[in-house]
Amino acid sequence: MSAASASPATLPPAGLDGLDPKWSQLVTTPGLDGDGRTWHVLDNQVPDPTLTLLCVHGNPTWSYIWRDLIARAPANVRVVAIDHLDMGYSERTGTTRRLTQRIDDLCALTEALGLTGPVVTVAHDWGGPISLGWAQRHRSQMSGIVLMNTAVHQPEGSRAPTLIRMVRTRGVLKNICVKTPAFIRGTLALARPRLSAPIREAYRAPYSSSGRRAAIAAFVEDIPLSEDHPSYRVLEGIATDLGTFADVPALLLWGPSDPVFSDRYLRDLAQRLPGAEIHRFIGSGHLLPEDADIASVVHTWLEHLEPQAVPVPDLEADRAPLWAALERRADDDTNAIVEMGPDGEDASVTFAELNADVRRMAAGLADLGVERGDRVSLLVPPGIDLAVCVYACWRIGAVVVLADAGLGARGMGRALASANPAYLIGIPRALAAARTLGWPGARISTSALLGVQERVLDVVATLDELRRRGEDLPVPPPPGPLDEAAIGFTSGSTGPAKGVTYRHHQLQAQRDAIIELYNIDESDSLVAAFGPFALFGPSIGIPSVVPDMKVTSPGSLTAQALAEAVQVVRATLVFASPAALNNVVVTADAMSPDLAEAMEGVRLLMSAGAPVPAAVLRAVGEVLPNAEPHTPYGMTEVMPVADISLAEIDTAGPGNGVCVGEPIDGVEVAISALDARGEATGPLTDESGLTGEVCIRAAHMREGYDKLWMTDHAASQPVGWHRSGDVGHFDDDGRLWIEGRMGHIVTTETGPVTPVGIEHAVATLPDVASAAVVGVGPAGVQRVVVVVVPMNAGRRPDLADEDLSDRVRALVGTTDVAAILTVRSLPVDKRHNSKIDRSRVARWAERVLAGGRMGPI
Repeated sequence: MSAASASPATLPPAGLDGLDPKWSQLVTTPGLDGDGRTWHVLDNQVPDPTLTLLCVHGNPTWSYIWRDLIARAPANVRVVAIDHLDMGYSERTGTTRRLTQRIDDLCALTEALGLTGPVVTVAHDWGGPISLGWAQRHRSQMSGIVLMNTAVHQPEGSRAPTLIRMVRTRGVLKNICVKTPAFIRGTLALARPRLSAPIREAYRAPYSSSGRRAAIAAFVEDIPLSEDHPSYRVLEGIATDLGTFADVPALLLWGPSDPVFSDRYLRDLAQRLPGAEIHRFIGSGHLLPEDADIASVVHTWLEHLEPQAVPVPDLEADRAPLWAALERRADDDTNAIVEMGPDGEDASVTFAELNADVRRMAAGLADLGVERGDRVSLLVPPGIDLAVCVYACWRIGAVVVLADAGLGARGMGRALASANPAYLIGIPRALAAARTLGWPGARISTSALLGVQERVLDVVATLDELRRRGEDLPVPPPPGPLDEAAIGFTSGSTGPAKGVTYRHHQLQAQRDAIIELYNIDESDSLVAAFGPFALFGPSIGIPSVVPDMKVTSPGSLTAQALAEAVQVVRATLVFASPAALNNVVVTADAMSPDLAEAMEGVRLLMSAGAPVPAAVLRAVGEVLPNAEPHTPYGMTEVMPVADISLAEIDTAGPGNGVCVGEPIDGVEVAISALDARGEATGPLTDESGLTGEVCIRAAHMREGYDKLWMTDHAASQPVGWHRSGDVGHFDDDGRLWIEGRMGHIVTTETGPVTPVGIEHAVATLPDVASAAVVGVGPAGVQRVVVVVVPMNAGRRPDLADEDLSDRVRALVGTTDVAAILTVRSLPVDKRHNSKIDRSRVARWAERVLAGGRMGPI
């Protein structure tokens, strides 16, 4: 490629959005290229820093990309952000500079800057390899490595990014990168959300003419797509050498919606830096420093470069493995799992058969190549196959990945991309989705397929084939209590679903907590109208059945289907979501007398997933006359936390929120009080009457969040506790009341307002089915809006009439309500069909009150 013309370095023009002119410096490296070269750098010029961040941009950006990192740096941290030679406002050298030269350049610059003392390199895009090349030559100074959407190696079996290959096409490179600003415009268009006009202009400013854009093409051309490329060996050396930085703290920040550096490059870096912390910013893409608040994450991470003291788990020696109950009942011909269909019992398996099948499957999976620590995604409906796969994986130390179909195709894709399973076991329809949507994992089918189907879906085995392979093979040694066991995804009702990691000892503790709380023994049997709960049956050692219902729609459960499931296993325990119970009550009249009689054997009803109105529990009492209704409180991260019976709900009476009872034995709960901004900043306390974030500590609490370092860190303060995201308070009797979610607090001029207490008060009106309380307007000066679902709602949303408005305002006390709107229904989560999506309601209300069309939510 022909060299460009030379021109001197300059300072950026004044007025670029977010750029402090005081940071800009011109620095000369006297010996470089013989005559010396002049650079533009951004430098906050902290004297005697305890740490220096060396920030290296990629192509076609410039040091401007690091402006927030500089602006928010602590007083003791120096931040130096460079413009590569021929890029940004640095000198145009008129030369072509390849990877080796770029590393030499950076070394010369830091020498000229007198960069001594501890350094953390921070890099994005093509700046990643250059920064790592510098790190190789300055090992004694390295205190940390931060990388964002970059690569050091093309993973085996994959091609270089399509966009790069396209731009490298003959006749395209110069036109797109030099003659026109198309490459810059295209890069800026990758931002999510779209950049403001002033920020786009700031990025384009140093590249205003073709003479200033030559290095953009040179950078693209220097990406080695083949082994004969001049920079190939240099990049391979950097990649190979990464393993020698095992003792250097590393942070990998990633925008997974990047069409250039996809998750495959993140996985490659994570393998080379196995101790690295990882945070994937769901929804963000290539321009991660613009898409996400990386400054907060980086500076928080820097505060914890020294490892925190994490409490050592108290591993009780007498906790049995998760599969122990199956082995204990290995000779028992009692049904362990029953599958129900529209015509009653579809299939069943005894404890003896289930235990034998788990052992065969475990050996077969191991023979296929599944190893301890491998992640196995299970896209299998609740039932026999799911239980066999889960317990077989646990038996050999594989990690099960559970993301339910309620997340939808997009949510499932995000979840699986994050978990990155090595294997994916699914029904044929799930395998087809995996093939079409590119979900990761070698595919295993639950059922036999035609030869053409196997080839099209790229299936490596079926469950029956694995059973045959494992028939006469030994099962590998079992995992230990500290080995990872599962990744379960949250419902996604308050944002993208998060992967929650559990180790074996935590799931063992969870099983034991449930057994103790509800006095469960082998005389019990379970109907689980919430699929994941059915997996507890084999672990506890009791028969279990999932009733005939749509897995992704708990509200589809009928009284007839529930009663048939109860009858087939003579159930004593029932677990169902509030939406499921609502429909059971509505359809109760369709039950036959013999099914109604079977319901009399149920001693315990458990309902969770969302607040359960006492009226619903009382109504279900007509269907399950001898069952004591309980509502355990908990979440994906720790369950159960507290528990309350219907009688205890009646004793507690009305209050501000939902009473979920006292913490169960072995669980500590504390409140971090809200400040005037609605943030939980107070120290942990169990003081009554104080509203704040609910914090929990328990042996059966989650290990962490998968590839979400910042989320995990923020939710684990103080260390050893889980910040639940729920807001609530203790009453004078030590009962916990939940008032809503932290993200749903309305921050008014007079202080924070929590939604649930108001919603429940409004729902007591005889002509109101439900309500949602949301805030509109800027944080700190939000106004309260109540959205009501009347019993006889009109076809279209509307302002509430004067009578309803007056009655609602009379119920909410001193809370100033700006508007009351009526709708036919409120949006709820897919997993439980019960949690109100207040964020969606708030966006709708904001639009309506701003004069927008009053359409459906």
